[in-house]
Amino acid sequence: MRSLWRSMRLLKPYWHMAAGGLISLLIATGAMLVVPRLSQTIIDQGITQGNARLILWLSLAMVGLAMLRAVFQFAQGALAARTAQGIAFDLRNALYEKIQSLSFSYHDQVQTGQLLTRATSDVEILQRFVGQGSVMFLSAVLMMFGAMVLLFTLNWRLALVMVAVIPVTFGLFGLFARRAMPLFKEVQARLSRLNVVLQENLAGVRVVKAFAREEHEGERYEEANRAFYDINLQVNNILSLAFPTIFGVFNLTTLAIYWFGGLQVIGNTLTVGELVAFASYVGMAFFPVMMISMIVAMLSSAAASAERIFDILDAHSAVVDKPDAETLPRVEGRVTFDSVTFRYFEGGEPVLKDVSLVAEPGQRIALLGATGSGKSTIINLIPRFYDVDEGRVLIDGYDVRDVRLSSLRSQIGIVLQETNLFEGTVRENIAFGRPDASFEEVVAAATAAEAHDFITGFANGYDTRVGERGVTLSGGQKQRVAIARALLLDPRILILDDATSSVDLATEYRIQQALDRLMAGRTSFIIAQRVATVLNADQILVLDRGQIVARGVHEELLASSEIYAEIYQSQLQDERELHIDLPAGEEVTP
Repeated sequence: MRSLWRSMRLLKPYWHMAAGGLISLLIATGAMLVVPRLSQTIIDQGITQGNARLILWLSLAMVGLAMLRAVFQFAQGALAARTAQGIAFDLRNALYEKIQSLSFSYHDQVQTGQLLTRATSDVEILQRFVGQGSVMFLSAVLMMFGAMVLLFTLNWRLALVMVAVIPVTFGLFGLFARRAMPLFKEVQARLSRLNVVLQENLAGVRVVKAFAREEHEGERYEEANRAFYDINLQVNNILSLAFPTIFGVFNLTTLAIYWFGGLQVIGNTLTVGELVAFASYVGMAFFPVMMISMIVAMLSSAAASAERIFDILDAHSAVVDKPDAETLPRVEGRVTFDSVTFRYFEGGEPVLKDVSLVAEPGQRIALLGATGSGKSTIINLIPRFYDVDEGRVLIDGYDVRDVRLSSLRSQIGIVLQETNLFEGTVRENIAFGRPDASFEEVVAAATAAEAHDFITGFANGYDTRVGERGVTLSGGQKQRVAIARALLLDPRILILDDATSSVDLATEYRIQQALDRLMAGRTSFIIAQRVATVLNADQILVLDRGQIVARGVHEELLASSEIYAEIYQSQLQDERELHIDLPAGEEVTP
C-alpha cells in the first residue's frame, strides 16, 4: 500500500481542482443528508396534522435540494474527471521519459509487452482510483459519518444497532478482501504476459506465416489468454460472494430497525416520521459501506498497479550523467580503450577482457571475429550504451563517463546491424537525427549512401511513407536509408555495425565507394562479416572470446594471425569465384 499512498502525491499539481471537487462533494452530501429530516417533518407535521401548505413548501425545498445536489455532483464529477485525466497524462509522460532514459541493460532484461501494459492498463487503473476512487471514498466516509451522527440525534438506542452491525460488515468484507487483494497483482501480471505474446506475434507476423506456425502461436496466445481468464474468474467469484453477503446483512439490519422502531412507534416513544427518517439514514449509512467495499476492490487493483508503475519510475539506470558532467567539445575523434573489462550482467562472465586499443582521428578500425567474440560490445561502449566494469573509454582524452551523454552521442553516427525505421516518410527517417536539415542536405546524404536512385523511383519520392518499421522497403533499401540517417549528422566518429549486410555485392561495392569518401577525416569503426569490405582499414582487430588476439593491417595479419588467415581463406577465396555484375570498367580489388 506504500506505493498507493505515494501515488496520491500525483494530485499535487491539481490541488485546486481536487479542492473544488471536495467542496462540491461536501455541498452535495449535505443536501442529501437534509432530505430525510424534511421527510420526517412532512409526515409528522404536514400529513399527520393536515398542513397542506407545509407539505407544499417542504416538497419544493426537497426539489430545490435535489437540483442543488445535481449541480454540485456534476461539478464534482467534472472536476474529478479532469483531475483523473491530468494524472494519467502526467503518468504516461513520466513513464515514457523514464523508459527512454533507462540504459540498454534495463531493456535487455524487461519485455516490451510488460512495459506496454504498465504504461496503459496499469496507468488507467491507478488513474481511476486516484482521480475517482479517492473521491468516492471521501464521499462514502462523509455520508456514513453524517448519517451516523443524525441517527444518534434521532434515537440513540436504535442507533446502537448500527454500531454493532457496521463493524461486522467491514469485518466480513475484510475477509473477502484478504483473499482478493493478492489476486489483483496476478491479474496484471497475466495481462502483461498476454500482451507480451501479442506484441511478439504482431512484430513477427511475417516469420509466423513464413514458417506456418499460426496454429502453434494461436495455442500459445490461447494459453496466456486462458490464464488471464481464469484469474479474473477467481477475483469475480470472490466479489460475487462478497456483495450478496453484505446486502444480506443490510436487509437483516433494516428488518431489525423496523421491528424495534415499530415497537417504539406503538409505544409512542417514536413518531412515524422519525422512523421513516431513521430508516433513510440507515440506508445512507449502509450505502457508503457497500461503496467502500467496491472502493476496496478498486484500491486493491490500484495498489498492485501503483507498485508495478513505480517499479519502472524507481528503476535505476546504469548509465546516467554525473552531477558535474561537462559538455564534450567538438572532437577530433581519438578513441582509446584503456584495459577495458565488461560484463553484461553482474557476476556474469566478462564479454570483454582487458581490451586496449587506440584509434587515431580519421583512422578506420575494422573489427573481425566469430559471433560472440565481443565486436558489437566494443562499439556499444563508445557512445556509452553501457558502462565498463574496469578500465576506461576515452574520446580525445575525455572519459565518456565524465561528459554529458547528449554531447557525446550527437558526435557519433551509428548504423546498427538491425535497421529500425519509423512510420513516416523517407525524408523524415533520414532527417531523424536532424529534423531541421534542409531538403538538399537530405538528398546529399541519400546520394552518398546510394539511396537517392531508388528513392526517386518511388511515386512520391522522398515523401513516400515507409510503413511501420519500414516494412515497405527491402532490407537493402532500409539499410541505405539508415546509413543516410547517420551521415546527415556529419559525425566525427562513425560506427558501422555490419552496415552492408543486407545488400548484394554490387550494391555493397557502390556503398563502400561512397563510405570510403565519407569516412575520410572521420574515425570509423567497422564491423564486417566479409573480409573484402575491410581490406583497406588502418587497423584490423581480430577478436576471440572477448580479447584482441591480433591487430594490424591486412598483409601483417595474413602472415601472423591464424584466425585471420582462416577467415580470409574461407570468405575471400569464395568471393573471387563469383562473377559480380558491376558497371563497366569497375572491379573488386581483393
